[in-house]
Order: sequence, then structure tokens, then C-alpha cells
Amino acid sequence: MTDLNAIAREHLRAAESSDHGRSAVLVAQDGPLRQTVLALAAGAVMGEHNAPHAATLYVLEGSITVVSASGRLVLNAGELAVVPKERHSVEASEDSVFLLTAVTEVP
Repeated sequence: MTDLNAIAREHLRAAESSDHGRSAVLVAQDGPLRQTVLALAAGAVMGEHNAPHAATLYVLEGSITVVSASGRLVLNAGELAVVPKERHSVEASEDSVFLLTAVTEVP
């Protein structure tokens, strides 16, 4: 069993002390399905990157903004959203932790 709250606290501390304000860990993998906890310190940005085949974001703590050509999607603690199927970046307006669930390949 995985304690997401404990992992969130650990990686938020790591993000706050990181030069880039980020920390991440893969918490589950089953074939092409991956779940990753990501922590961003307030003001940190994950630069623009490609979207996986399918993915969702669930915010465990804080508030993040997903920025893509389609616009800005603000997610707060307890909210879940589908990741846009286009290049995007992620910004943290406050110390934040989120769970990325992604399908990395299509069989």
C-alpha cells in the first residue's frame, strides 16, 4: 500500500529545497500505466512538454495551472482533470503536490 500523503509531504520538502523547486517519484506502474507524485514549490514551473497518450492530474495539495495553446486550466486541492492532449507547462501558484496518472504507450 502507498501512503500518498506521506509521499506528498516528503516531496514537497524536497521541492522547497531544490534549486528548480521540483521533486517527483514514480509511485505505481502497471504496463503502460504510470502514476507519479510531483511536487512544485510556490512559483516553480515545469517547462513545456508533450502530453502522454492519456493522462489525468489530481491535486493533493495547493494549486497548479496547466498552460497550453488551448488556455489555462487552474486546479486546486481535491480537483481532478484530464491533461490537454497538446504541449503544455505546469505552474504552481503556491506549494503544491499532484498525482499524474498517465498511459505512456498505446498497445
